[in-house]
Amino acid sequence: MRKITLGLILCHLALQSFADHPPLEGYSYASVHAPSGKEWESPENLALNKEQPRAYFFSFQDVESARKVLPENSKYWQSLNGDWKFNWAPDPDSRPKDFYKPEYNVSAWECIPVPSNWNIYGIQKDGSLKYGVPIYVNQPVIFMHRVKVDDWRGGVMRTPPTQWTTYKHRNEVGSYRREFDIPSNWEGREIFISFEGVDSFFYLWINGKYVGFSKNSRNLANFDITPYLQKGKNTVAVEVYRSSDGSFLEAQDMFRLPGIFRTVALYSTPKVQIRDLTAIPDLDANYTDGSLNISADVRNFGKKTAKGYKIIYSLYANKLYSDENVPVANATATATVKPIATRETEEAEKAVLHVKAPAQWTSETPHRYTLVAQLKDARGRTVETVSTIVGFRKVEIKDTPASEDEFGLAGRYYYVNGKTVKLKGVNRHESNPAVGHAITRKIMEDEIMLMKRANINHVRNSHYPDDPYWYYLCNKYGIYLEDEANIESHEYYYGTASLSHPVEWKNAHIARVMEMVRCHINHPSIVIWSLGNEAGPGKNFVAAYNELKKSDLSRPVQYERNNDIVDMGSNQYPSIGWIRGAVKGNYNIKYPFHISEYAHSMGNACGNLIDYWEAIESTNFFCGGAIWDWVDQSMYNYDPETGKRYLAYGGDFGDTPNDGQFVMNGIVFGDLEPKPQYYEVKKVYQHIGINAIDSLKGTFEIFNKYYFKDLSDYDVKWYLYENGKEIESGNLVTGPVPARTKKQVTVPYDFNQLKESSEYFVKLQFTLKEKMPWGNKGFVTAEEQYRVKEATHRPHIRSIAHSSEKLQSALKDNIQTIKGENFEVKFNLDNGTIHTLAYNGNIVITPDNGPKLDAFRAFTNNDNWFYSQWFERGLHNLQHKATNSKVISKADGTIVLAFTVESQAPHAAKIHGGTSTGKNKIEELEDKAFGPDDFKFITNQIWTVYPDGSIELQSGITSNQPNLVLPRLGYVMGIPKEFTHFTYYGRGPVGNYPDRKTGQFIEYHESTVTDEFVNFPKPQDMANHEDVRWCALTNPAGEGAVFIATERLSVSALPYSALDLIKASHPYQLPEAGDTYLHLDAAVTGLGGNSCGQGGPLEPDRVFAKQRNTGFIIRPARKNLTGVANVAPSGDIPLSVSRNRAGVVEISSSKANAAIYYTLGKGKAQLYTQPISLRNGGKITAWFKETPDLKVEMTFDKIESIQTVVIYASSQESGEGDASHLTDGDPNTIWHTMYSVTVAKHPHWVDLDAGEVKHIKGFTYLPRQNGANGNIKDYSIQVSMDGKNWGTPIHKGTFENNLKEKRVEFNKAVKARYIRFTALSEQNGQDFASGAEITVLAE
Repeated sequence: MRKITLGLILCHLALQSFADHPPLEGYSYASVHAPSGKEWESPENLALNKEQPRAYFFSFQDVESARKVLPENSKYWQSLNGDWKFNWAPDPDSRPKDFYKPEYNVSAWECIPVPSNWNIYGIQKDGSLKYGVPIYVNQPVIFMHRVKVDDWRGGVMRTPPTQWTTYKHRNEVGSYRREFDIPSNWEGREIFISFEGVDSFFYLWINGKYVGFSKNSRNLANFDITPYLQKGKNTVAVEVYRSSDGSFLEAQDMFRLPGIFRTVALYSTPKVQIRDLTAIPDLDANYTDGSLNISADVRNFGKKTAKGYKIIYSLYANKLYSDENVPVANATATATVKPIATRETEEAEKAVLHVKAPAQWTSETPHRYTLVAQLKDARGRTVETVSTIVGFRKVEIKDTPASEDEFGLAGRYYYVNGKTVKLKGVNRHESNPAVGHAITRKIMEDEIMLMKRANINHVRNSHYPDDPYWYYLCNKYGIYLEDEANIESHEYYYGTASLSHPVEWKNAHIARVMEMVRCHINHPSIVIWSLGNEAGPGKNFVAAYNELKKSDLSRPVQYERNNDIVDMGSNQYPSIGWIRGAVKGNYNIKYPFHISEYAHSMGNACGNLIDYWEAIESTNFFCGGAIWDWVDQSMYNYDPETGKRYLAYGGDFGDTPNDGQFVMNGIVFGDLEPKPQYYEVKKVYQHIGINAIDSLKGTFEIFNKYYFKDLSDYDVKWYLYENGKEIESGNLVTGPVPARTKKQVTVPYDFNQLKESSEYFVKLQFTLKEKMPWGNKGFVTAEEQYRVKEATHRPHIRSIAHSSEKLQSALKDNIQTIKGENFEVKFNLDNGTIHTLAYNGNIVITPDNGPKLDAFRAFTNNDNWFYSQWFERGLHNLQHKATNSKVISKADGTIVLAFTVESQAPHAAKIHGGTSTGKNKIEELEDKAFGPDDFKFITNQIWTVYPDGSIELQSGITSNQPNLVLPRLGYVMGIPKEFTHFTYYGRGPVGNYPDRKTGQFIEYHESTVTDEFVNFPKPQDMANHEDVRWCALTNPAGEGAVFIATERLSVSALPYSALDLIKASHPYQLPEAGDTYLHLDAAVTGLGGNSCGQGGPLEPDRVFAKQRNTGFIIRPARKNLTGVANVAPSGDIPLSVSRNRAGVVEISSSKANAAIYYTLGKGKAQLYTQPISLRNGGKITAWFKETPDLKVEMTFDKIESIQTVVIYASSQESGEGDASHLTDGDPNTIWHTMYSVTVAKHPHWVDLDAGEVKHIKGFTYLPRQNGANGNIKDYSIQVSMDGKNWGTPIHKGTFENNLKEKRVEFNKAVKARYIRFTALSEQNGQDFASGAEITVLAE
């Protein structure tokens, strides 16, 4: 190759001509001697000498090679990945300014692998950072900025606060160099260099000559470098800037990591080349026969006009899930090309390739075809051969009459190939803890297989176009993609400061959308385009949408920040209540609807996922949604003191400011290890439904939820379980079950042979009949479990717990010691529980570690809606005091110990650090000592000790704040660590919660305490098991204890306390594992999804501090644990006395048909037949008729407030923001005005009904406790006698700006039944209103 003059370069870079698509505005073409240095802060100037976008395809040496499609099969493609010489500078002024010159000596520079992110590559094993700081922020950019109109004009180099990372490292610059050779067989060809991903801006030089620049970090940047090349060695130099004006549009929720993070390669074409190739598939009206509408641009780099050229198209059918393909008969077409002048581009004649009954592309059946295009010259010689993957599929949005809808509802629905498919999806960032954003092919392959195994059929590429290989995999294995433009200007939010408005940013918005569309237009997997994410609603997106539609009408367009300008509706994190209403099709939203983000999977998460999908699958108005998100974006870091490697999040690298753990929201960990919620997603997303019809006859109904295939790919197996263990199994022959049909099958068990003393479950499984790429033969794709018979006649413990020895009992120092054959138990009469317990000489419970009431857990990331109140009420620090005790030796040889226990913290506390920083500290507020009116539990618990050492607890728990939501309620105890083996009969093996348990079945499970621990990067509550019948902790010899639920328990066994987990920022910082903390809970609160938007768990999945009965039996372990556990309780039952907010007292017990007597004060004994009104307070004493010695006493104060109900709200966010929450007595729930669909203006009001006319003297208002949004500033009060006629306000006022409860008393009481509370303004000036509780005060 020859050296060329500047004049030749100028000629080569003359303004490019394009056939069908005009050049994108903002791209410029010229020979420039050197950059000005202003390019990376010029929003309208997008690129210099970068090729206009085109479809992703390559030139091959022959048809056989072209049929393999991937570029590595071409002789005209050469990777430049590998080691490059590298220099890092903290700011532009420190960079080596002349490094691009070949004579500049870089021999002393270190090497860095390309692709990589230099921040991640620079992390050292001693915890030091060699190449700058990884920075994680969610919404902002990493440099100084403010949310105001035209703030962007200040650029990226403004001085931030001194503590910011970018104060010292103002704008990191990476300088890259390497040499390369041009293959000899490329002589005479046009040669390009391709950058698939560079964050965020780069300049390019070849052999010391300045070529150009690019600033869109996640779309292809191709440059024609032919005029810059020389014979022999060539030198490429790339200067990468961490921040640029492009960064304003790349404020995605991720670690911000600079560098060349995707493949760099050379490719070559002939002088007359196919510049672009587009193939749009279609199906006929019956969705049977297919066609490909093909268009191509041909460009002439030659010196003469190119005449007589044509393109021959041929089609090859790929084997399913394979790159092997065969020619399709009669599937060829020819397109002529008009003469092409030198340096010009012409569009070839459009061609339509018709295919009779092609195999169609769907997620279920991803049949691909390979389109090969051969460019022929006038003599018929093949000049170039290119190829692309295509698939026959048709995406539509159609107005559908009720008669044609599966659910009989008329509506506007989303269709693929004529079917109203459901998109069961996840959002996916490109992230891996070892390599940052430089994802390898192996990682992508592992991801796609994990998705297929979890029944995931949809991915939203959030929030940018992905590595080209990702699309290849999604095409091949069947993933419906929403492809999203690399636009998120979240730092300016959605008002007037948004970059969606200024004309200076119009080019960038259009270009980023069109670079994506033109590059990816041929991928059959892409079924939705997205204009971007969280970037404002303005006219720049209107322009981008209009430009997109000029190129592609075959797919709908979505943009969640402005549904009015696109084809389908979407939003983020709607509540389940809102979804349940919206899926009916009568909301004022754009249908069809796709939830672009939901079920925020931060930490231990994904509660109530099944509730979302029961709603979504009930109609066709919603086509699905994408969980946020797929993979934790944690990064490996090293502890500087120990050298231990750990998964780091925001702040762990010293990055300031940062958003902590908010970067870790995957259903798999960063290293692709599934999180517990992964298994729930698999279950909820499964495409086969199973319902029990008649358990007596063994009849079940199978529902094939697929849209395009029957169930012939699967074997159906059934299993019968007795007390958690499989006792029988077999195969079922279902016969054909076509898509979207149901069929009944019979499982051949004999119900009449099932024992009355045992519990039985049937499990049905659909397993792969043959090996598939993602699973071996026998892999379970779908399954379900149903109980077919409960145990009705288990033996009572009293009838079997015999011993040859009589129990011995002695009291010393308030410790009651009871001894029997091979056991000894001590009770502490001061706190009412077991002090120590030993079986067969083994201490099972160590001193003072016996069962104590517990209502605390290590908060999960989703507990942010109510966790602060745990500390305010001292749940982490409960002290237990027995206020009454009695020990009774019974004639049957048992000993009964009855206690009334008061559980209360000594004082309040405050938790610092929030639920997402990972750095928490508990401040004990010793100056806020608790008194009798502060939160406390009163528990009546009765222990029965049986002669054989069995110990039964029956407990009745109440509190003085019954509407408080607790994280759990039950008992915790310490078990010595030598009892490592954990066996249980309940839901498992993966941790589960009341709102995330459908994927875990009730079986006999064996584990260890160590294996129960889940390696969340920030330790939190974990490893809970629902619906547990019994559990056991045993040593290697099988000795230990069995804990049997009197009803059902939620159980966990971990080597750390809740406080241990809270205080540790990472697992390696936990203390050395000690004794086991065994939790036996009556119930735990679910997980919900409040870490972002969804709200806390639904009310049935919450534990309230109201009256509750629970209990368990402790027995010595034996070899047959199931036999030990198969007993029923028979101990004495306690009474509970509780009062509701209206002043009504109830006396309750789990004892059926019991005769209960009570007295009020010093009054006469009465038979309890109905609740008692005790609004004015007093003392009540209650007892069972047959046990008058076991009395319960409670004293109540007078109640001033009155019970009201909300009868109207001017605005409310359905579900989590219901106005009824204002009077539910639960400070964790809130009223919030609507925000998901529209935002109403002030005033906002709620009307309350007191039930009858009262003399109202004031009210209390408690602001929401989990945030400041909507907290009321100015307010007014009106009253009414009939709820219709409202006079002028009787009171107006202004609340202080804090979260304390406000008490307002009127100058004089007013007589009324109805009260209107009106919010006139908000503390921060927003148009929202919210509140946790309103209480009306009456005389």
